[in-house]
Amino acid sequence: MHEAIEMAHEEAKDQMEKALERLAGELRKIRAGKAHPSMLEGVRIDYYGTLTPISQVANVNTTDARTIVVQPWEKVMLDPISMGIINANLGLNPMNNGEVLIINVPPLTEERRKELSKRARGEGESARVSIRNARKDANDLLKSAKEDGLSEDMQKTGESQIQSLTNKYVAKVEEMLDAKEADIMTI
Repeated sequence: MHEAIEMAHEEAKDQMEKALERLAGELRKIRAGKAHPSMLEGVRIDYYGTLTPISQVANVNTTDARTIVVQPWEKVMLDPISMGIINANLGLNPMNNGEVLIINVPPLTEERRKELSKRARGEGESARVSIRNARKDANDLLKSAKEDGLSEDMQKTGESQIQSLTNKYVAKVEEMLDAKEADIMTI
């Protein structure tokens, strides 16, 4: 009946990995005052009537720690890209020079840094909840396997393994949050 423990362990690990990946993606969206092309990842542009990711209509680069340059593949897309960035509510104001959009990323105020840090912590809590849900699902699998003949000792061993896996992933969430918070609070 070891396969029941293996199956529960693998299922939990997969769900916990997905929670970490989701957290990493959300943390990338929280800007830390430094210009980075990923800041515009979620921006959608009206490309001839279709909402399209900005990366599919332009090159997005940084020239320095405070400037993002968006170079559209078609000059007629300058205004729609500019509108898409403004409508994304990122607090960024693109300047159009007729060739490219130049976006100056303002330094963060102390208050804004605290807000972003709080938002990062909220994302971290969502990840922890997902991890705990994965633990619960795995433990439920073990309980149903017990009804199918898994010994109580084996069930306890499985639950113990899943708890240590949970602790490991919660620690990873904390590491990610600490790193992001340090990044946000560094001026």
